[in-house]
Amino acid sequence: MHMDFETVSTLQYRNRSLTKQVEDFKSGEKYIQMASDYKELLRFHHREMKRLEYELSRAHSETVTARRYWGEVMDDLEKEYREQIRRLEAETGRLKKQNLELARQRDAAKDMLRERTGQYYAAASELEEERGKNKKLGAQVNRDFENSSLPSSLQRTGRKKIPNSREKTGRRLGGQPGHKGHPRKKHTPDITCEIPAPAEYAESPDYYETGKVIRKQKVCIRPGVEVTEYTAREYRSRKTGARVHAPFPEGFVNEVNYDGTVKALAFLLSNECCVSHGKIRRLLSELTDGRIEISDGMINGLCGEFSAKTGHGKKEIVRKLLSSPVMNADFTNASVNGKGMQVLVLASPPENAALYIGREKKGNAGVTGTPLADYVGTVVHDHDKTFYSYGTDHQECTQHDIRYLTGSMQNEPELTWNGQMLSLFREMLHYRNGLPEGAQTDPQVVFGFEAAYDRILQKAGEEYASEPPNDYYREGHNLFIRLKEYKENELLFLHDTRVPANNSLCERLARDTRGSRNRQLRCAVMKTCAVFVMG
Repeated sequence: MHMDFETVSTLQYRNRSLTKQVEDFKSGEKYIQMASDYKELLRFHHREMKRLEYELSRAHSETVTARRYWGEVMDDLEKEYREQIRRLEAETGRLKKQNLELARQRDAAKDMLRERTGQYYAAASELEEERGKNKKLGAQVNRDFENSSLPSSLQRTGRKKIPNSREKTGRRLGGQPGHKGHPRKKHTPDITCEIPAPAEYAESPDYYETGKVIRKQKVCIRPGVEVTEYTAREYRSRKTGARVHAPFPEGFVNEVNYDGTVKALAFLLSNECCVSHGKIRRLLSELTDGRIEISDGMINGLCGEFSAKTGHGKKEIVRKLLSSPVMNADFTNASVNGKGMQVLVLASPPENAALYIGREKKGNAGVTGTPLADYVGTVVHDHDKTFYSYGTDHQECTQHDIRYLTGSMQNEPELTWNGQMLSLFREMLHYRNGLPEGAQTDPQVVFGFEAAYDRILQKAGEEYASEPPNDYYREGHNLFIRLKEYKENELLFLHDTRVPANNSLCERLARDTRGSRNRQLRCAVMKTCAVFVMG
């Protein structure tokens, strides 16, 4: 009900308002008021139009004045622009003529430079060619056991003195005070002669005996011949005619037989001392006043006879080699009846055993059928890639690296990496050789060595990039590639103290096979070293 009242009230007020407006329109007062308002509004708009027209005319006048000023300025600018264009065209013409002259001079200079460059490159190529030849010849002339794999025994002319790396201490030569001397070994005398004391000492009251006897010996060797002869009476059967006699002791086969003293002397002279057969026969003849005259055939047969009697020893050495954790291996050449052959040298430092095996060829054909073919362990060698097919790990000979680095320093003096690597190898070897027996290397020290090794190889790569290797001498660059590719095999001796750092053992043993004049492959046994004889 309350809401309906308010609505009704609102409608009543609106009705009253509308009724008032209708009455105003009916009386005409509303129309008069509206006409008056319209006229007033019309006068306002008229005044506003007049004001706008005035401002428009004034703006137009200002625009005309501005256009006139702008036209004058543009005329001046155009005149100045045309003058500047004229000057630039003149300058452009002059520069074109100058450019044509410079182009002509440039073409002439290019032609001359091209000719001079051709002459320079021809001369530089010829110079580089001659430098390469000189470097190659110099490397060949200076090639020795210090900067290559050439053994010192094969260097004939201009042989270098082996350097002594010991530093002078300033002390006198000989034994030092407090050092116990090493006198010559005394022997049990076969003949003793006493020298009577002089009368001036024995009969004088001023002297008396101290009880000390002064002894001095002289040792001499007197070779002689001792012949032992066995005789046996011969009997003949009356029924069969067969001739019989008592059996002779072992070793009495021929009418004249030589015991082990003669054979051992001839064998050692031939194989260990590399004495020719003629000199051996002459030496034995002169030592025995011509009583012993042996033949070349007998000396040749000693190798085969020795090999046949050392079968058990060779099997034992093969067993030691195969059970050793480290084996040194190397091929060396030999001569058999004037034909070039090969000798495979196998050695085991821990087992103190070595083996020579005669082969017709090196490579895989030379290894097949040898203990190395079945070996499981670390092989130490001189970067013969054949040996990488055998064993479980490998160590390169650092002595060969040092020699090649020395050669690189001599033939590539403009490089620095070779000297740095040589110093690093010597430092690593000094560290390894200074370890107590049975001690292991320090991982931190080894890590430092490997980091320095990598830095030097990086330096080598940079130097060879700026200074490419000469076609006539590439040993230094080849060594850089090998050191980079076989890093683990170069530094294995730092990780495993059982592995030697070089292959010097096989090189020393290989020297015993060189210089032979025997018809068969020479073979020797020294201490526990054994040999296979070639056919």
